[in-house]
Amino acid sequence: MLNDEEHKAVQRYLAKYKIVNKSRWYRETILSHIVRTLEEDYPTLFNENEMRR
Repeated sequence: MLNDEEHKAVQRYLAKYKIVNKSRWYRETILSHIVRTLEEDYPTLFNENEMRR
């Protein structure tokens, strides 16, 4: 899923912050990004310009 440079960057991050449970870290990181994006893109009845009036 990652190219060599991305994998090296992740490994450096994990080593720097002493993260040993990689699968948990990947899940938490990915899911927190997904949840944050979904919260920002929730459906509304009006577009942003109409709501600012």
